[in-house]
Amino acid sequence: MDEKNLEAIMGLIMYGGNAKSDAMEAIAAAKKGDFELADQKIKDAEASLVEAHHSQTGLLTKEAQGDHMTVTLLTVHSQDHLMTSIAFTDLAKEIVDLYRHVDAK
Repeated sequence: MDEKNLEAIMGLIMYGGNAKSDAMEAIAAAKKGDFELADQKIKDAEASLVEAHHSQTGLLTKEAQGDHMTVTLLTVHSQDHLMTSIAFTDLAKEIVDLYRHVDAK
């Protein structure tokens, strides 16, 4: 695996992990009633997901241009990590909204 691909794969793992962590922190903040922090953590998670998508897009573009890479366990893990982080962030948004709704009553 070349250096560029490894960099992109590690970007998926790193940014995906950051997004999931921020999303978890958003839920924790909402649970305490700190919706300003919860909203900021959701924004941070979304920003990390954007960066992860940039890494993923680079890999997909190279593939589409015929520059095929060998798929390794690390590659699969990075994609799995990204998809889990996207789902977790989406769910965190809903949970924060639920806490906000409960807090308003």
